Amino acid sequence: MTARRDRFHLSPETHILTPEVAGLAELLHALREGQSILAQPGAVPIHAQAEQTQWLYCKSSGSTGYAKTIRRSPESWIRSFEMDRELFALGARDTYASLGNLSHSLTLFAAVAACQIGADLAMLGDCGPREQLSRLGEFHASVLYATPAQLRLLRRAAGKRQLEGLRLLFSSGGKLDHETRAGLQQLFPGAQVIEIFGATETSYMTIAGPDALEGSVGQAYPGVEIRIDSPDVDGVGEIWIRSPFVFDGYAKGESQETRWNNGWLTIGEMGQLDESGNLFAKGRKNRMVTVADKNVFPEEIEAVLMRVPEVEIAVVCAVPDVLRGHVIHAAVQGEASPAALRQLCRHQIGDHAVPRSIRKVAKIPMLAAGKPDLQALRDLWDDL
Repeated sequence: MTARRDRFHLSPETHILTPEVAGLAELLHALREGQSILAQPGAVPIHAQAEQTQWLYCKSSGSTGYAKTIRRSPESWIRSFEMDRELFALGARDTYASLGNLSHSLTLFAAVAACQIGADLAMLGDCGPREQLSRLGEFHASVLYATPAQLRLLRRAAGKRQLEGLRLLFSSGGKLDHETRAGLQQLFPGAQVIEIFGATETSYMTIAGPDALEGSVGQAYPGVEIRIDSPDVDGVGEIWIRSPFVFDGYAKGESQETRWNNGWLTIGEMGQLDESGNLFAKGRKNRMVTVADKNVFPEEIEAVLMRVPEVEIAVVCAVPDVLRGHVIHAAVQGEASPAALRQLCRHQIGDHAVPRSIRKVAKIPMLAAGKPDLQALRDLWDDL
């Protein structure tokens, strides 16, 4: 039976396995009453709002508080719930689990999807990796949503342990390195690992399974069209999409990188498409810098560094330089040799992408969304 697309609801088949999670009671109330849902960082991450039309609002935090509020219709997410159900045979027999906080759009997506299709729901963002592993088994989780950073911590805590029962693992918020993907397949031997490339504004752009080309974020999610605007000589340009899953607009704030044109949307992501439709994402346009007249994407360097097993998390910072345009520096959490990492960057990308310095830190500061806090690292860079 196709779900109503004009509003979210709570299926009577859904059993909430972790009712004590912050914000979950408020979310369930909003679903029962057909109220709008406001997600934001804080002690109470979900607020229900009575409005004539139900909306979903996600607040993102910037360096000076809430930078912007993203507004989307229930239909934009419900369409993707229906597509996922068709692609992956999801339903009331599944138990969804997530490793984040409800203020993070990926975690909220998983929770609302479970409630919409009647799956059981276990939210494990308030406990550490070892307890998360135990509770995944305890709750017989079959579907897991998490970021690469969360999954690296989970894999490290697992050691040689294996968990049966998980059949689908959705990773979003960054590229999974080969080592982590292989480790996850060992930890969850029965699971299909699916990488989602997208953003809060776009939802799904592409998905990548185990057969995706090396370095690719996969091919367009069903219903999504992708084009590359004004490609350079290497075929790299701005990624534009046309999709039924995109957001409605910003209820508060704005982003200069987010633009619409005749039904097509860009959020400032750069990349290239091959002839078979495989998308190779390079990074955000607003993070791209020039080094010796060559374009450099910090995300591309971070991905290379995190292919090394001894690197847990890597973050790249570009500092303006009079002679070269910018100088690249990196902060690394892990035990890898900086000299070996610099050599790897030289071999994989080129001399222009080699960090001048790679500094080890005990712990990379993280956002509630499970991603590195770039602003905190910039503020702390001189002290590293």
